[in-house]
Amino acid sequence: MKPILVTGAAGFIGFGVARTLLERGRPVIGIDNLNDYYDPNLKLARLEILQRLPGFEFLKIDVADRSAMEELFSRARPDFVIHLAAQAGVRYSLVNPHAYVEANLVGFMNILEGCRHHGVQHLTYASSSSVYGANTAMPFSVHDNVDHPLSLYAASKKANELMAHCYSNLYGLPTTGLRFFTVYGPWGRPDMAMFLFTKAILEGRPIDVFNHGRMTRDFTYIDDIVEGVIRTSDKPATPDPAWDAAHPDPSTSRAPYRLYNIGNNQPVELTKVISIIEAELGREAQKNYLPLQAGDVPATYADIDALVESVGFQPRTTIEDGLRRFITWYRAYYGV
Repeated sequence: MKPILVTGAAGFIGFGVARTLLERGRPVIGIDNLNDYYDPNLKLARLEILQRLPGFEFLKIDVADRSAMEELFSRARPDFVIHLAAQAGVRYSLVNPHAYVEANLVGFMNILEGCRHHGVQHLTYASSSSVYGANTAMPFSVHDNVDHPLSLYAASKKANELMAHCYSNLYGLPTTGLRFFTVYGPWGRPDMAMFLFTKAILEGRPIDVFNHGRMTRDFTYIDDIVEGVIRTSDKPATPDPAWDAAHPDPSTSRAPYRLYNIGNNQPVELTKVISIIEAELGREAQKNYLPLQAGDVPATYADIDALVESVGFQPRTTIEDGLRRFITWYRAYYGV
């Protein structure tokens, strides 16, 4: 069995996907540049767990490094690629936009070229709910156009979808993009709200609550996301025989190309999330209410019908259970 190539293997979702594949007996080549966008020690701790599992090979590679990526594909020749490496974060894109061009555009081009030249059977890659941008029709549907991004991060993810379609159309490369909706859980990213809230409350510091708390997010637990990613990877995209060029569906194509939302399909108000965290920690948060930050959207809500129909995706984790598991992990990991 050829190894599956997982990029961003030391990242939050990449770690979860790689670990589950390995635990199911599927070999993995994981790559990551281990950058310092957030605490590299957390990435190294994830990586240490992966390196204990049989069938795992790790290479410190930046997806934007063209020669290193060409060498990797030439040597490994994977049949399946799960591309999760990216420069993440909406707010950081306001500060360091060039990082998004390098990682999310140049890096994705290197992935596409590697897949094209080395016979990859299926490329599954991370898109984002951020691509919906100024859209207000709820729930967000993959059948709607997404031409009004509100941040460079969102624009880079939309660009990935367009680039993937080009390669599916020109070279017959099966590609599937997954629009992730606010992933959380154990081993999560320290720049995400639940992590920031938990840390601040335990340290007795106020939390920043944007849009004065009037935010809703389709929070999706990591285990549900991982299962959906693996199921999607195992089912290569195929051309849609019903695709109509006169009335094009953005989520499918005459090429082997697919887009799916992957979320919980149950948006939750930020105030409820804070209340659950307060109850789990036994402490009340000091709240610093702020306006909506540039690049953010007030609400997300995923229509997941297409992914349910295609691969049987079914999120199972309630926000209460997911936050309880996250806080249990957080306390154990940080000893607080």
